[in-house]
Amino acid sequence: MEQFLPLDQLNVSTLILAGGKSRRMGRDKALLEVRGQPLLQSLCLMAQACTKTVYVVTPWGDRYRSILPQNCDIIPEILPEGQSESPGPLRGFLQGLPYIQTPWCLLLACDLPYLTLNILEQWLTLLRHIPPEAIAALPQHPKGWEPLCGFYRRQCLASGKAFVRQGGRSFQKWLAPQNIYSLPLDDSQCLFNCNTPEDFAQLATFYP
Repeated sequence: MEQFLPLDQLNVSTLILAGGKSRRMGRDKALLEVRGQPLLQSLCLMAQACTKTVYVVTPWGDRYRSILPQNCDIIPEILPEGQSESPGPLRGFLQGLPYIQTPWCLLLACDLPYLTLNILEQWLTLLRHIPPEAIAALPQHPKGWEPLCGFYRRQCLASGKAFVRQGGRSFQKWLAPQNIYSLPLDDSQCLFNCNTPEDFAQLATFYP
């Protein structure tokens, strides 16, 4: 129950983005079953175990409502007029962030099959030590920051909105000039995104 959560967890809410079309997969990635559960459901349960509240940002709330755990809320993603899909994860994030009432937001993609509760709990313990000038705490990979598996301060909303108003769409370009705290990462596999049928087949060998 909420009153028994550690202080670090009470300071964090979760946004899970489920607005993509899954074109490369050929079917909805959020509904792929791993270990007997849809990926989106597994991530919601994991987030509920370590953060105060959990929201799913999606244009297709009716598609996912039946698989979401109790007390996991949907934030309707409003699509631009004439478009049938999300214009990108940054805009989905910025639509969801105003709903967050805690100092920190854990942002997750809906297709992180190797992410574990242990990793999230390790990162949570670091939040109290992050300098106040850092707007986010994210792991890094060779191509840059991993924006869809990490923590953002709620006050980064103004900066993100200003970037989008200027025509920006890329998380990486928004983050490039920002002060970001680098989260330790012992195993980069936890950042693996399940994007293609080949990726999903690889999961089947890992989780037979």
